[in-house]
Amino acid sequence: MSPTYWDEEAEIIQEDNLRKLQFNRLQKTVNRAWHHLPYYRRKMSEAGLQTPYDLKSLSDLSRLPFTSKRDLREVYPFGAIAEPMKNIIRIHSSSGTTGTATVVGYTQNDIRTWSELMARTLAGGGINEDDRIQIAFGYGLFTGGLGVHYGAEKLGATVIPMSSGNTLRQIQILKDFNISVLCCTPSYALYLAEVARDSHVDLADTQFRIGIFGAEPWSEEMRSEIERQLPIQAYDIYGLSEVIGPGVAFECEARQGLHVNEDHFIPEVIDPISADVLPPGTKGELVFTTITKEGTPVIRYRTGDISSLIVSSCSCGRTMSRIERVASRTDDMLIIRGVNVYPSQIESVLLRFKGIEPHYQIIVSREHFMDTVDIHVEISSEIFSDEVKSLENLKKKILDALKGELHLSCTVKFLEPKSITRSEGKAKRVIDLRKEEDNS
Repeated sequence: MSPTYWDEEAEIIQEDNLRKLQFNRLQKTVNRAWHHLPYYRRKMSEAGLQTPYDLKSLSDLSRLPFTSKRDLREVYPFGAIAEPMKNIIRIHSSSGTTGTATVVGYTQNDIRTWSELMARTLAGGGINEDDRIQIAFGYGLFTGGLGVHYGAEKLGATVIPMSSGNTLRQIQILKDFNISVLCCTPSYALYLAEVARDSHVDLADTQFRIGIFGAEPWSEEMRSEIERQLPIQAYDIYGLSEVIGPGVAFECEARQGLHVNEDHFIPEVIDPISADVLPPGTKGELVFTTITKEGTPVIRYRTGDISSLIVSSCSCGRTMSRIERVASRTDDMLIIRGVNVYPSQIESVLLRFKGIEPHYQIIVSREHFMDTVDIHVEISSEIFSDEVKSLENLKKKILDALKGELHLSCTVKFLEPKSITRSEGKAKRVIDLRKEEDNS
């Protein structure tokens, strides 16, 4: 399949030209932050920079300080905005459910850039002006819905702005409007598939062909499960509101990693403990520097997402670096009896087994000063009625596989289908009761 470029000049740019472009744009971003954002001037001064022009090459990026979510929260609401408010035409914000929200401002140029990047993202998955795109990401302060919306319109596709929720109506629209592309979280895609089955709607009889999924970590096994239940090719997209929203990186049709839009963002991977920059191919914490963002530029922003950089060539011909799909986050990591465990590890094991549904919860507790992990997972209706011995054999195989992957023991409880509450947004996979127990 021949690649579909939205911006061929940028997407197959030669490396020397890209590095020159990045450095030029980096200097402008550092200058903007120094003169318009006092917290950045302070942080850069503390890092030893005397002027914003101390950077002499792209390798000097490592001299700049990191930015954390905490930095942005401390200047809430508008202290991270580097433009007069009269130049800010849009504001987005994180939910603030785990602390003070982070607030991001967009200028007219930022919105134009974001739209172009999302058009590039959608085109990378083979989407074009003939497609009808149903957007089931939430609209509002969350960047997902509007980010995809503007990109799809820029591409020339037909947009159906459903937003999240109202699942039966989502399925009706998918069928009646001959939708070819669905954009939502991967967990919601599985829920849609389940409700469609229960409603006796065969989506294989529709034009549905592509799913664009993001906003939560998901494994390759989850992708396979989605493609088994829906008549689509599933593509991963990556972004976060503090950087721009969706559109930071995307999968092309080769699906060999997510292409970073390096003409707008400089990626790094660091050791999450020491903060040392890691070489390509080494897994660590993703860090991004925006180099065209006007409203809220961020320098070396620590995302908390775990991935690695891929610098080898992609069969699609795009020349920019790629990142491995993000299947976990530093703040998702559970420390169980001294062992680091990511929910994605458990998901990948569970979904290897036939009859296991992609709906599960991980309950972490503490008994007699010892951490325990109890995994509740739904099994399909076909095997739910199997004899006890057969189910016990399946459970033993799963427990052995989990022990081999995690290097610790846990328990597994099989649940009947539809026992776990479904989410119309991001799925809640982990329930950690240890803090509640420590405070009781």
